[in-house]
Amino acid sequence: MNFNLIFMTIKKYYYLIQLQYLGYRYHGWFIQPDVKTVQYMVNRTIKFVLGHDNFNTLGSSRTDKMVSANLTAFELFTTEPINAEEFLTQFNFNLPSDIRALEIQEVNSSFNIINNPKLKEYVYLFAFGQKFHPFCAPLVATIREHLDIELMKKGAALFVGIKNLRQYCTKPSPQTIFEREIFVSKIEENTLYTANFFPEKTYAFHIHSKGFMRYQVRLIMGQLIRLGRGEITLKDIEDSFLLDNVEPLPYIAPTSGLILNKIKFDNF
Repeated sequence: MNFNLIFMTIKKYYYLIQLQYLGYRYHGWFIQPDVKTVQYMVNRTIKFVLGHDNFNTLGSSRTDKMVSANLTAFELFTTEPINAEEFLTQFNFNLPSDIRALEIQEVNSSFNIINNPKLKEYVYLFAFGQKFHPFCAPLVATIREHLDIELMKKGAALFVGIKNLRQYCTKPSPQTIFEREIFVSKIEENTLYTANFFPEKTYAFHIHSKGFMRYQVRLIMGQLIRLGRGEITLKDIEDSFLLDNVEPLPYIAPTSGLILNKIKFDNF
């Protein structure tokens, strides 16, 4: 019997599932040993709903520890078809309360969740000046010092365009491409997320690109915070884009203010 032939003829089914989660109690998306991650909880729930573990999942983005997602996605690979509507209902019913599936759709084998062209939108929420209500902790980063918001807005604008972002990445691989294009980089008053326990004024740093390197958004936000505190100048940010500037940056912004706000796939 030709087992290789049997394996090659097994039909596979592909599903794109949109997801949102509060990341405060998770160690990011990707499965890691001995810690609770979003993918671990997703896989455990899928196994319960399907009644077997003959499936795989692949996320569109690896969020870090405590980072939340308003709209992200993962691909589910199975060897048997599923009833999408029934699966979505049971999946949500059994997921923990801080994870919710929004939509499921079948895709074909040519769809690749990693390589398919997409646009990622991150938002970083922050406030400054005092210690705020503890309920803010999962979503809003608190900066105790005074920040010059108008200067930070000018600094954020410097990141728009194609830039060498070597300084804005940690532990790059030899294949890492440091020249990246940023389509949107701006700071404005936060109107996206509100709560009665939020400070009177909160701010949102918006940044859009086709892809981000490890800790890139938090390192950029760290520079903007340093700018707002008067520790660096606009010229320091401009100089950070120079090709020979490889010194690691001294400050990375706190994790919990970061939200993967949206992922847009081409043709979806």
